[in-house]
Amino acid sequence: MNKRPIAVTFIAWLLIAAGLFGFAAHAQGLVFGQRFHFVDLWIPMVDLLPFAFGVFILLGQGWARWLAVAYMAVHVAISFFDSWQKVAMHLVLLALITFCLFRADARLYFERRKPVAN
Repeated sequence: MNKRPIAVTFIAWLLIAAGLFGFAAHAQGLVFGQRFHFVDLWIPMVDLLPFAFGVFILLGQGWARWLAVAYMAVHVAISFFDSWQKVAMHLVLLALITFCLFRADARLYFERRKPVAN
């Protein structure tokens, strides 16, 4: 396997941290909230997605980088319902993640070489 580029490592840990922070922030609302609704469990569970993407990016799984970019693209779309500042912030993050995960050195890292048959 190829050596992991620093930019890929940085993005992976950024996703892991964002996932854990989002999960903790939304789970706190469940614990200290007035009423419990089963539907409210979805938000903390969805916050664990970037955590999983980051872990699998560290493990060299190419599908995780595609899902991380798609996840950020959805955040850009959702931000249009909130404010232009959030749209701009998510667009910058989407561009950074896409650039770092699809550079030439990152593509080499995510390539899987098939074993040669004897």
